[in-house]
Amino acid sequence: MKQYGLDNIRNVTLLSHCGAGKTSLSEAIMFTAGATTRLGRVDDGTTISDYDPDEIKRQISLNLTMLPGEWQDTKINLIDTPGYADFVGEVNAAIRVSEGAIIVICAASGVEVGTEQVWGYSEEAGLARLVFINKMDRENADFYRIVQQVQSKFGAKCVPVQLPIGAQSDFQGMVDLLTQKSYAGSPAKEGEIPSSLETQVSSFREKLIEAIAELDDRLIEKYLGGEELSLEELTDGLRQAVVSGRIVPILAGSATQSIGITPLLDAIYNYLPSPKEQEIATVDEKAEPKIKPSETAPLAALVFKTTADPYVGKLTYFRVYNGTIESNSQVWNTTQGEQERIGQLFMLRGKTQEPVSKIGAGDIGGVAKLSLTSTGHTLGSRDKPLKIAPILFPKPVFSEAVHPKTKADVDKLGTALSRLVEEDLTLKVHREADTNETILSGLGETQLAVAADKIQRKFGVNIELDTPKVPYKETITISAKSEYKHKKQTGGHGQYGHVRL
Repeated sequence: MKQYGLDNIRNVTLLSHCGAGKTSLSEAIMFTAGATTRLGRVDDGTTISDYDPDEIKRQISLNLTMLPGEWQDTKINLIDTPGYADFVGEVNAAIRVSEGAIIVICAASGVEVGTEQVWGYSEEAGLARLVFINKMDRENADFYRIVQQVQSKFGAKCVPVQLPIGAQSDFQGMVDLLTQKSYAGSPAKEGEIPSSLETQVSSFREKLIEAIAELDDRLIEKYLGGEELSLEELTDGLRQAVVSGRIVPILAGSATQSIGITPLLDAIYNYLPSPKEQEIATVDEKAEPKIKPSETAPLAALVFKTTADPYVGKLTYFRVYNGTIESNSQVWNTTQGEQERIGQLFMLRGKTQEPVSKIGAGDIGGVAKLSLTSTGHTLGSRDKPLKIAPILFPKPVFSEAVHPKTKADVDKLGTALSRLVEEDLTLKVHREADTNETILSGLGETQLAVAADKIQRKFGVNIELDTPKVPYKETITISAKSEYKHKKQTGGHGQYGHVRL
C-alpha cells in the first residue's frame, strides 16, 4: 500500500451495541474496497476482524482490530471494536486515535443501551459521526421507526441522507436524497427514483436541504430567496456541518447482503474529517494544550494498544500525529525519558502484518518487540519531546480469585498475569494479604473468563477463577465499663470474686 498524506487519510471507528453487525459491516467494507477477495461470515469464523480463537468461539468481538483499505485515492483506517460492555477499554482506545465514527444500529432492535453509551463516548471525544442503520433485510426492520428513535434520543441534527427501497425480505437498495438517484442491488446499479417513493423523497430532501442551508449564511440567503442550491454547494455544506458535529447523516443498508456499502464508503470519503482537521491534545507543560498536526514537525506518536503475539512477541499499535517514524530507527520514549529501538514497521490488517518502510503523520501502524514502551506512552524526538495526552481507561468493578491448577502453573502465573495486564489496562492484579489470594479485577465476568482462556492459550498456564474470600475482621470501636461479683457457697470453703472491667 502506498504512502498517504494527512489530507488523504480517514481514521474511522465502528461503534454499536453488541449484535448490531459491526464485524459483518467491516467485512463488507473491506470486500467492497478491494482489501480482501472474499466475504467472510461471523457464524463461520472467517472474518478478517474476528480472528482470535476466543472471538471465533464466542462469535463476538473482544479486541479492536485494524482494517486499512483504499477508496477514491484515500486510505481508510477502519477500526472494528467490541460491542460488549466488558470490553469498553478497547472502544476508548479506538475512539482516542480516530477523527470519525460510524454508529451502527440494527434496523429491527433500534437504539439500545450500548448505542447510547458509545454515542456518549464519541460526543465526549468530539468525533464527527455517521449513523448506519444495518440489517434492513431482517424481519421487523423499519427504517422510519429507527430514524424517529435516533432523533428523539440524539436530537434533530441526525438527518437521513438516504431512504431505503423496500424493507425486510423486499429490501433492494436506497435512494440518495442529494443526487436523487436510486442504487439497487449488489454491486449497486444506478437508476431513477421508484414512483412509490417520490413523495417521501421530496419531503425528506426538503428537510435535509433546510438543515444544511440554515448552518451557512450564504446558503440560507440563497434558499430563502427561492434559488436552487447546487449539488456541490449541498455536499460542501453537509461536509462542514458533519465535521463540526452539527449534522449527523443517517444511512441504511445490509452488511451481509453488501447493499449500501458503496454509498457508505463515499460518505466516509466525502463527509468525515481527515487527521489534518483535528488538533492534538497534549499534556506537555512547554507545549500548547492543543496543537495542529504536521508532517514536517518532529515525531509524536501515541501507543494505543499492546498485544502478546505468539509469533512475533510483543506487538505495539501506534498512531502517528506528527512527523514520520521509520523502520530500523531510534526514537525517544517521552513518557519514560529513554531511548527505544524501532525494528521492522508493519501495516496491520486483522492478524496479517504487511512490512512497510515508514509510517507518516495521521497514519496507524505497528511494531514488534519494544522493550520500554507500553499503552499510553508517547514516542517522539529527543531534541523536541512532546507528550500526547494518554487514553483514559475505566476502573475495574468486578473481581475474582485466581487459583493455579498445578505446581507448574504456580511458577508461571506471575509472568502470565503481568503480561495480561500490560495488554489490557482495564484489568488489574493484586495480592490480598489477609486471605493469601491473587485477585484479578476487570469490568465484568465475561472479560475475566476471556482472560482465563487467554492465559491458558497464550502462556500455557491453567487457572480457575473463584469468588474471592472476604477477610472478616473484628476490632474494638468504643470504650465500655462492666462489673461482676462471683459468689458460690455450697459447703466447704466458699468462693467469692469481684471483677471490674
